[in-house]
Amino acid sequence: MRRLTVRAERWKLARPFAISRGTKTEAAVVVVEIADGAVRGRGESVPYPRYGESVEDVIAEIEAAAGRIAEGLDREALLAAMPAGAARNAVDAALWDLEAKQTGRSVWEIAGLAAPPATVTTAFTIGLDTPEAMGEAARREAHRPLLKLKVTGEGDLDRVRAVRAGAPGARIIVDANEGWTADHLADYGPALAGLGVALIEQPLPAGKDEALRGIPHPVPLCADESCHLAADLDALVGKYEFVNVKLDKTGGLTEALRLVAAARAKGLRVMVGCMVGTSLAMAPALLPAQGAEIVDLDGPLLLAADRQPGLRIDGSLIYPPQPALWG
Repeated sequence: MRRLTVRAERWKLARPFAISRGTKTEAAVVVVEIADGAVRGRGESVPYPRYGESVEDVIAEIEAAAGRIAEGLDREALLAAMPAGAARNAVDAALWDLEAKQTGRSVWEIAGLAAPPATVTTAFTIGLDTPEAMGEAARREAHRPLLKLKVTGEGDLDRVRAVRAGAPGARIIVDANEGWTADHLADYGPALAGLGVALIEQPLPAGKDEALRGIPHPVPLCADESCHLAADLDALVGKYEFVNVKLDKTGGLTEALRLVAAARAKGLRVMVGCMVGTSLAMAPALLPAQGAEIVDLDGPLLLAADRQPGLRIDGSLIYPPQPALWG
């Protein structure tokens, strides 16, 4: 019979990290291990308060499912047994890893992908700050091909101008984290396009974004907080051009792969993102990241130190995980 263990871990960030909803100094993650004999699968998730999650609640949700997991619950049954979110993500990742190690097949083969995962180029996130501080951060990271900026509303054009001056060659993504109004989007859009911004993430609050249908936007929009599952897509068509797929929202890789396929079938473009976690949380996301137009899996780059073994990351280039890490 399988044995499940679950624990909380805290990983210090390299520097405080601010978004429109507050500031983080550490990544609080949940790690699940599912052992079957001598074989062990692992998964990591990041509980997110924006979705009503805490580390304690996620651990309790996983422990409540321990009996069914021990009896052999598989990934398909897991979709019905647990709701989407961080708890299911950690269990789902551990089940994928366990199956790979039991069968000797890589996760990409089990998932039916046509080829092994290739390297991807990740965005690097600059936290919300004054224009001067964000411009200085951009100068430090100007060697990176893709920068993502956390913004909040008033003063954001000055922030983007400062970053563009600091990193003139980088592509830029702007992430409002639901912090704008419709007026902000209408007013900022043309100027952001002129500054070479490639994408705006979630300008309006989820559930209050219907106004997007009537606002001309020269920069494509990406649904983040508004998009969790494939079932959400019908409501997003006509408002957004991209969806941001995160495993902690989908409740794991199993649903994330379905979301990617369904989004493309509806003509939506794909971004793959993350919460701030270690390489163990990023590793499964490299599968849906294959072919994604924008990848934002920089969680380990924001930590003071990553778990070992971790992903190989050269600058902004992420290599597929080795089996000792996951998959």
